[in-house]
Amino acid sequence: MIAATGLRWVLTLLFVVPALSAVWRTGAPGRAGGGPGAVERVAHLLHAVMATAMAAMVWPWGMTLPAGPQGALFTLGAVWFAGVALARPAPASRTHALRGALPHVVMMGAMAWMAAAMVSSGSMAGHGGSHDMADMPGMDMSGGSGTVTMTLTDTGPRLTAGLLAGVLLVLALRWLARSFDAARLADATGPRRPAAPVERDAFGLACHSAMALGMAVTFGLLV
Repeated sequence: MIAATGLRWVLTLLFVVPALSAVWRTGAPGRAGGGPGAVERVAHLLHAVMATAMAAMVWPWGMTLPAGPQGALFTLGAVWFAGVALARPAPASRTHALRGALPHVVMMGAMAWMAAAMVSSGSMAGHGGSHDMADMPGMDMSGGSGTVTMTLTDTGPRLTAGLLAGVLLVLALRWLARSFDAARLADATGPRRPAAPVERDAFGLACHSAMALGMAVTFGLLV
């Protein structure tokens, strides 16, 4: 999808580093060692899959991957993040958890939307569920410049992609600011354990910011 070699590598780095971090956190020692529990491991695994999918998407071979299974997986991921927050027993903690889960629901939902748009385009072409992401109606596969090889052509999808790009950029900046705050706190109080919750870990927050920034750029290039 990305034709410019330099931008392709920059986006790949923005996605691969969060993917590796999420994989590492998925396998970190359990709660007895201060690490994640089962719920946190699933969250990290979903982030690893999402980052890997985005890294693949910026390369030509990534556009041949089936869109349908990706859409189903990321839809389930969005539902899972929301469901975990709603499962909190106390209303106050449930509201707090929902606020914390919302950015992850948005990111998973954005991935599901992109896959659904591609599935819809493929269905109009008569390919059914066995199509890949390449050569679809509703998308200009030549791109509008030397930067990308694919852009959306219909007004509705373009507006949606632009809106998602803006929201993802806001999330990226918010996570980046929180990362700086966490780093300053670590300087004042001493470093946290390597397996500290990502919401209070400067590097983990920076990885979320990088992932959201890469997605914002990618969605923006579709417009």
